[in-house]
Amino acid sequence: MFQVLSSAWALLLGMMLLMVGNGLQGTLLGVRGEIEGFSTLEMSVVMSAYFVGFLGGSRMAPEMIRRVGHVRVFAALASFISAVMILYPTFTNTIAWSLGRVIIGFCFSGVYVTAESWLNNAANNENRGQALSLYMIVQMVGIVSAQALLLVGDPAGYETFVVASVLISISFAPILLSISPTPAFDTTKPMTLRELMNISPLGCVGMFLLGGVFASQFGMSAVYGAKAGLSLVQISIFVAAFYVGAMLLQYPLGWLSDRMDRRFLILVVATIGGGGAIIGMAFGANFHMLLVAAFLIGGLSNPLYSLLIAHTNDYLAHEDMAAASGGLIFINGLGAIAGPLIIGWMMGDAIFGPSGFFLFMAGLLFALALYAAYRSTQRPTVPVAETGQITPVYPSATPVVMELAQEVAIEADLEDQQAQESA
Repeated sequence: MFQVLSSAWALLLGMMLLMVGNGLQGTLLGVRGEIEGFSTLEMSVVMSAYFVGFLGGSRMAPEMIRRVGHVRVFAALASFISAVMILYPTFTNTIAWSLGRVIIGFCFSGVYVTAESWLNNAANNENRGQALSLYMIVQMVGIVSAQALLLVGDPAGYETFVVASVLISISFAPILLSISPTPAFDTTKPMTLRELMNISPLGCVGMFLLGGVFASQFGMSAVYGAKAGLSLVQISIFVAAFYVGAMLLQYPLGWLSDRMDRRFLILVVATIGGGGAIIGMAFGANFHMLLVAAFLIGGLSNPLYSLLIAHTNDYLAHEDMAAASGGLIFINGLGAIAGPLIIGWMMGDAIFGPSGFFLFMAGLLFALALYAAYRSTQRPTVPVAETGQITPVYPSATPVVMELAQEVAIEADLEDQQAQESA
């Protein structure tokens, strides 16, 4: 762990600052949209636009890097992010914000691909798992910390947007001054969606549903808080609760996943997560119960992402895992684009109002639980002794970090096989 920190501390620090800026701009726009009088449907279009850009960026960034190099891509995209942050309060209309969110989603995806390729290059077989774990922790710490910065200025003014822009600009320094360019890399061609669906129907359906759940948390939780009449302090704590839950429950659920039937665990986790959403609907007037609901939803839905990847890997040969991960990311991205649009409609005053936020996530999580139960009747369970090790990955993963995670899982699986053969 200390070896990874000593060799990659600048990269991890820069990524944490980037995550602070990204987490801050998402929550800030949700609050500012309410101040500007935007409807929930208008804000849902703005929030969905981020995932349109993110999905496009994750597919185009590798080619950009091959053409001009890591450093130029990173610096150019990060500069665009910083500029858009400043422009948000200047052009306060949904069209400008939607275009800005597409640009920011595209740029963040490209920046993540670039930084993660540096991280992968800096890691070796002995510390790759530790590097990935540190990267996941840094991501969550950055997003949680961002919510506290929501309170540094008036969201109706410019100050907080300037803070987000400055954080992004500062994040360039530790990365660009400490890392030399790495060779161009080749990403694995994704498996076709038809092949992937035949191999793991639960993995595909689950990834699509989780895309909607994750996008609701990342894009619409602040919109819900503003519509529900929460104060600025309460909104920041409410949004942070989703990610605190994700950070604290990821590894315990991963430990359970390696010791029991994964489909049953997916069923249970999705059911409890849906129950958390029902708590939010039933007790929305009680702020403490809202925090319980957010903690349960975030803490259980985010680990489901890793569980579904591990479940899919149980039916794949090692050489097919990286190709399958690209398809799973694409399916999850489609769900993330659709999620805010549907939830924005459901949160309209003429439909369900703010409670539509929790109703939507409850519906998706319960649907996942029911489909997991159905799939349990269609295919024999893979014995626990024959399943591979789960590798924690958050739903914001790009193809690069997914392939890094697959390498960690394969290496752990091979080590287990060697230990069994030696025994």
